[in-house]
Amino acid sequence: MRTLVVYDSMHGNTEKIAQAVGDVIGGDTTVVHVSKVTSEQVKAVNLLVVGSPTHGGRATPPMQGFVKSLSAPASGTRAAAFDTRMASAWVKIFGFAANRMARELRSNGWDVIEPVEGFRVKKSEGPLVDGELQRAASWARALSHDNA
Repeated sequence: MRTLVVYDSMHGNTEKIAQAVGDVIGGDTTVVHVSKVTSEQVKAVNLLVVGSPTHGGRATPPMQGFVKSLSAPASGTRAAAFDTRMASAWVKIFGFAANRMARELRSNGWDVIEPVEGFRVKKSEGPLVDGELQRAASWARALSHDNA
């Protein structure tokens, strides 16, 4: 299975989750910052995983642009989405980046693996809440299984 994990990260937390996901999926997996991804990389995958910090309920502008630019994939290609988010309850008012990225992927013809996932940070700069890297590893194992 050829997997591409595309992420954006402001304070390094989303990058840590992306790396953990890529490490667990293993095999032919590439983890790349959204500013460096190429269309050839996207066209060659069986599984595309996108991740972004949540800011104002949305992904970062570069990640929003990337997801919106995606055309329908080859048959059998799947996608998954995750975000990093603050753990406080008031943040739920705005929603989360993963849900919006998944919605955009679906509207572009992608088969999105559910559920999308959110990984919590203690403050907007981080660090990640204890145990989130382990949860990312578990989520990645589930993605691998769902896409096998």
